[in-house]
Amino acid sequence: MGWTRIWEWLIGAAGMLVVLGIAAAVLWWAASDPAGRNGDGPSPVPGAASPVGTVPPEDLPDGVWFSDVSLDAGSVAAGGSLLRDVRATGQDVVSGPGGLTAARLAVEATVPFDVVAGELGDGAVVGAAGGGEARVVRTVEAFGRELRVTATGTVEVEAGRLVVEPRSIDFGGPGFLSDATAAVVRRLVTIEHDVEGLPEGLVLRDVAVRDDGFRVSLRGEDVRLGP
Repeated sequence: MGWTRIWEWLIGAAGMLVVLGIAAAVLWWAASDPAGRNGDGPSPVPGAASPVGTVPPEDLPDGVWFSDVSLDAGSVAAGGSLLRDVRATGQDVVSGPGGLTAARLAVEATVPFDVVAGELGDGAVVGAAGGGEARVVRTVEAFGRELRVTATGTVEVEAGRLVVEPRSIDFGGPGFLSDATAAVVRRLVTIEHDVEGLPEGLVLRDVAVRDDGFRVSLRGEDVRLGP
């Protein structure tokens, strides 16, 4: 529902811009003289092609076509998830009987650390560890005891998911204890996060650790944006 409302707002805003653009063009035409009246103006080049993306497709259905559409939002809540600093760019966006679709869509957004920590539960805390790594701190139960674990690891993209697999695990105790229990608790401090709340068809391509969360980059083709 969140994305549908956003794109409906964009269509309305774009329509207003079109009206203002037409009005400005009429005023300019009335206040200026045609170029080349005395034969010294530029002449069109026979057979010259229009730039890509400036001409609507020949099979355009009844509806509205945008060569490109951009969206910047501080926060987007959709699909039960929250994203920050969202930047989306769609190309060849068509609104017609079949709904709202984009031939190509690119989205960059920040997944807050607390969203990922909430999935781990048990009071887990997720944050940046420096050097492009992420840190997970949580209490786990192993061998009948509760242990406060701190794990760090690099963030990667695996099968379209955001994954942080620990490379170091610290229990704050003797080294032999950490070595003996690391295999047991590793899975409990491993992050496997699906970026939710975005249109289907987008695929996670890249992710980086920032001070305020995981910065993700998604791409997709023939993405359905709304009904």
